[in-house]
Amino acid sequence: MRRALGAAQEAAGRGEVPVGAVVAIGEQIIAVAHNERETGADPTAHAEILALRRAAAALGSWRLCDAELFVTMEPCPMCAGALVNARIKRLYFGCDDPKAGAVRTLYSLVDDPRLNHRVEVVAGVLAAEGAALLRGFFSRLRSARLP
Repeated sequence: MRRALGAAQEAAGRGEVPVGAVVAIGEQIIAVAHNERETGADPTAHAEILALRRAAAALGSWRLCDAELFVTMEPCPMCAGALVNARIKRLYFGCDDPKAGAVRTLYSLVDDPRLNHRVEVVAGVLAAEGAALLRGFFSRLRSARLP
């Protein structure tokens, strides 16, 4: 999760919402990503999606059954759906997302019994650090917009 927080800090430095993600198998990091929606003009360029794409490319398979994802904020519906589709084994996330959280805050997509795969979840990992990055980023953004 510390590596995901580092990626989130990098995102903030590039004007992106500071969310970072890491895909790992055991102790080996397979992929690291941060949000790139602004720089790529891509609404799907969330940290989780990019990390899943990079991990699948590195492993040569879209099935990431032995992989774990570490992300600094609770995934949105798009990303939670991607975790199910990628067959991620376990998700570790930091802070909750009260506006778009699809793991436990607004929805519970990753453990919906109607879907073909369920993801184990460990919530609240270094949550304070992830939340502080987000608060600082949006505070600076609001200050920059004031006259």
